[in-house]
Amino acid sequence: MDAPAAALDYEIVDVFAPRPFAGNPLAVVFDADDLTTAQCQALANEFALSETSFLMAPREGGDYRVRIFTPNTELPFAGHPSVGAAHTLVRTGRLRAGTVRQECGAGVLDVVVDDGGARLSGGRPTLEEGPDPADLAEALGLTPADLVGQPADVAGCGLPFTYLHVHPDAVDRAVPDPAALERVGGGGVSVFSWDHTTATARARVFAGGLGFGEDPATGSAALGTGVWLVAAGLLRGEGVSDYVVSQGELMGRPSVLTCTVTATAGAALAATVAGAVVPVASGRIRVP
Repeated sequence: MDAPAAALDYEIVDVFAPRPFAGNPLAVVFDADDLTTAQCQALANEFALSETSFLMAPREGGDYRVRIFTPNTELPFAGHPSVGAAHTLVRTGRLRAGTVRQECGAGVLDVVVDDGGARLSGGRPTLEEGPDPADLAEALGLTPADLVGQPADVAGCGLPFTYLHVHPDAVDRAVPDPAALERVGGGGVSVFSWDHTTATARARVFAGGLGFGEDPATGSAALGTGVWLVAAGLLRGEGVSDYVVSQGELMGRPSVLTCTVTATAGAALAATVAGAVVPVASGRIRVP
């Protein structure tokens, strides 16, 4: 008889989820130290979720290391895989609640974990000029009349996205043309409206180049939203501002991302994103 195939434990959790089967689903694979890049990629493709987190022993003084894969590529950093991985490690008793240190491609980042979820500190904020807003709107099936007027700058805290600020009725009408997005250099795009009375961005995030189309909850894009909002003058240029990103409603996976951004002299210095993590499944998967 053949020897049993090697297998690893995993969990599926919903991240930034107000309830089970909402938010963004994530596969978390434990004890992945011996996996090659090709094996990680094969497993991520098998799970076929927007991302899979592979948990490993730390190398740079953190509490653990994570490698993050979409079904067809590795990412240096992503929000919901980081929040989901940290909370899962604490909930399963592998780490203690409180501040844990995550090693990833963006460096060593703090994640504060409690019973319900986790808060992630992003990497160093970045901001640069993006594509022409009218060209980006056209690539998303919208028109210049849908635009509020700010530039479509590229912002991030570990993973950059292009931000297109539109009127509220335009968010649900966005229909991206992947080829057109590639031509205008949109990359990952957050198209959103902003309600200053509630400090809430209602967003849809598209990232076809990363192997998935629309994402129901994108922590990395929520972090960059704060960087963009400060640069656009929609959040304070000094001190700490709270804001919320609402995402995923049109996909039937409503998500709530609670964020902060710290700024000085009109520029973001740091951002955080937090949300609930709900376990929905667990099992073992064969090593490729």
